[in-house]
Amino acid sequence: MAIDFYHSSGSAWCWRVQLALEYKRLAYVAHLVDLATQEHKSPHMLKLTPRGRVPVLRDGEYVVFESVAILYYLDRKYPDPPIFGTTAEEGGVILRVIEEFQEYIEPHLVEIVNAVDSFSLAGRRDQITEHLMRVASEARTIEGRLSKSEWVVGERPSAADFVIYPWIALLRSAMYAPQSAELRTRFLPVEVQYPALARWFARIEALPGFARTRPATLRSQSESGG
Repeated sequence: MAIDFYHSSGSAWCWRVQLALEYKRLAYVAHLVDLATQEHKSPHMLKLTPRGRVPVLRDGEYVVFESVAILYYLDRKYPDPPIFGTTAEEGGVILRVIEEFQEYIEPHLVEIVNAVDSFSLAGRRDQITEHLMRVASEARTIEGRLSKSEWVVGERPSAADFVIYPWIALLRSAMYAPQSAELRTRFLPVEVQYPALARWFARIEALPGFARTRPATLRSQSESGG
């Protein structure tokens, strides 16, 4: 029986789950939930998750929501290949790195990406610049890890890579937006400012099935308007 995966396009939280599904080569049916029409608050969705949020994963009769919980479930249920390491020590490091990212970087990324996508940068320029400076500082820590290893933790892709990559990719996309012209030099070009991160991007994007996970709304350099 295929896994049902409920998601919204362009959501970093959903993207990380789909990356894991593809990496584990699991059969799944992707159900795109239309947030604009409040589909996530529909009776059908509220039966799956009382919070009415995505991602949600249904595997047979079992339903799990919250992205990191989904990743953990997938790894316990379908352990090959592992994404939380092969030892307790490696798993502890992976989970610690995820929690550090969620605590110290993710809130700032949410603010930046939302401000760009809602065209509200103009009134929040100083605040968003501060958020971007905080992200840039923490990105140096990730850069340091990736300068010593091909993956964020260990010698193979892990849940840490799948948690972190979507938000950094969305930030990169946001910096290509025309309204981000005054901010983008604080992060772009990634190849110059964060060369190990850029190489990691390429490795993630070369994983089997990656193309099926990529949101259609991601911007590229050619769309930046200069």
